[in-house]
Amino acid sequence: MAIRVIKLPDVGEGVAEAEVVEWHVKVGDAVLEDQVLAAVMTDKATVEIPSPVAGTVVALGAEVGAMLAVGAELVRLEVAGAASEAEVAATPRQAAASASAATAPAPARATASATAATTTTTPKPDSATRATATAARPSPARAADATAMPAAPLGPPRPAGEKPLASPAVRKRAREAGVDLRQVRGSGPAGRITHDDLDAFLRGGPALPGVTVRAPNTAVETVKVIGLRRRIAHKMAEAKRRAAHFAYVEEVDVTALEALRAALNAEPRQDGLRLTLMPFLMQAMVKAAHDFPQMNALFDDEAETVELHGGVHIGIATQTPAGLMVPVVRHCEARGLWDCAAEVLRLAQAAREGRATREELTGSTITITSLGALGGIVSTPVLNRPEVAIVGVNKQMVRPVWQGGQFVPRTMMNLSSSFDHRVIDGYVAAQFVQRLKALLEAPATLFIEA
Repeated sequence: MAIRVIKLPDVGEGVAEAEVVEWHVKVGDAVLEDQVLAAVMTDKATVEIPSPVAGTVVALGAEVGAMLAVGAELVRLEVAGAASEAEVAATPRQAAASASAATAPAPARATASATAATTTTTPKPDSATRATATAARPSPARAADATAMPAAPLGPPRPAGEKPLASPAVRKRAREAGVDLRQVRGSGPAGRITHDDLDAFLRGGPALPGVTVRAPNTAVETVKVIGLRRRIAHKMAEAKRRAAHFAYVEEVDVTALEALRAALNAEPRQDGLRLTLMPFLMQAMVKAAHDFPQMNALFDDEAETVELHGGVHIGIATQTPAGLMVPVVRHCEARGLWDCAAEVLRLAQAAREGRATREELTGSTITITSLGALGGIVSTPVLNRPEVAIVGVNKQMVRPVWQGGQFVPRTMMNLSSSFDHRVIDGYVAAQFVQRLKALLEAPATLFIEA
């Protein structure tokens, strides 16, 4: 038998390293040629690495979440044949699209192919193999503890309502563990509860008949932050570290807007499309950005320059099974109400199904974020750096509003927006939001050409 080392291939132009986000095999598994070994993520794509040969997995080159350099050992296989020098090529496969963060998604697809080289060495256990073997073999102390664990002592039953007998030390331990001693059977004289009785109960021993056992839950699960979640964490932290966030909240009366939306949705369409609040807000944002071009901009804090964009490319923060992504509706200034609605629906479905492309997940100049019915009263959105403005939509609520000398029911909603105070003054931010408010409260003005 020979050992073949499968190395991390060149998975894209300019890519020097990749993160291991998923193993499809484990030590001891028999793999076939072209069977997927692992999935790795770069800042450009998530790529699957197939095996170029058949064999048995001897060692894995890294844990999930680890960064590997191109050319580093990925998997070590034991294959049939004598030990000799050989090379086997493998082509990485495109995996499901992933984004790098809620505010700056990574591309979803790789366009470059790559080759995984293998080398032949003499079989010898490496550190990963030894670590795996050690983990699989329980230590003598643990084995002895597992076999020597006594069953919960039964002891004599305690009459109903009788106070349990226990020493002060046992009572203190029970209080700290949140245990009602009436649930514990005592094995000592006259049914006295000992430390061993309490230990056995905490291990899940039998309880008194008719008494509900509520043993404390001491489980602790450690979850490694990897892949998209790690990229979201890094991007969010970077946005908060670099940008000077300024929040501004204003309430909006959307009663007329909701009436218009209901009227438009009452007319059946062949495509089945229905309007949400989002396309109306997008139309309002286009008009407001025309009046306040500094909002539709990107700030390069390294070069200390601001790029003012003529095209309004709106990012729509979208929750997906993989995490938060921001697909981009491009050139909203050239789109109508129904066109915006259709594009938002298409991009949201593509993001949730992992089909969104790099172009669809990058290039926004301003972002809208909404939690729908879970929007709460107020939120403080994190900027989609290097953008300088983000508008958050909170939930709608019908409540009494003083109007014309009396209280009337109105549908009210808050807009919670954040701005980069390094380039956007608070007064200008307030003017921008007030412009959005005026447009949404008089929705007919959305369709009047300037």
